[in-house]
Amino acid sequence: MTFSETSPEPFSEFETVVELRRYTLHPGRRDELIELFEREFVEPQEAAGAHLFGLFRSRASPDEFVWLRGFRSMAERKAALEEFYFGPVWKEHRSAANETMIDSDNVLLLRPLRRGLASPPPGAGLHVTISPGAPPPDSVFAAFETEPSANTFPQLPVRTDGPFSVWFSRVASPGSFELVPTSRSLIR
Repeated sequence: MTFSETSPEPFSEFETVVELRRYTLHPGRRDELIELFEREFVEPQEAAGAHLFGLFRSRASPDEFVWLRGFRSMAERKAALEEFYFGPVWKEHRSAANETMIDSDNVLLLRPLRRGLASPPPGAGLHVTISPGAPPPDSVFAAFETEPSANTFPQLPVRTDGPFSVWFSRVASPGSFELVPTSRSLIR
């Protein structure tokens, strides 16, 4: 099982509520955001109670940054987001981060159907599929569906045009896209 360097608990404990965040960035600025993000935002969010276990480049889109943030509950999500986004680190670096972005509102709030992000099977390649409410195939190692609870931190919008099913696999499937882990991603 994979463990965070800043948390003694396996991140499967953080699969209760998951945000799948897909940012569209200004052309050529993805690496700039990833460097800032990994240097300034990972530890403070984890200290606040979030767990950032997946940080990725989208292989098909050179201007997209995809990341996964997990929480133990909706209440803990609200508390963690309030602590981070109303705190000093975000206030200091938000302008630099926001300047790289065209859109940061493509966010799915999810709950698990099948846990498994903490221990993906060995192999190369990581593919995610987002589907309108379809059941996941047997080959997936983690599967989620839209979390039906209200967004408890409305300052960060989440998509409400679902429901969606989201699953992770080592193999490509129709409609999937490949994620390439950054240096700080725990999911590889």
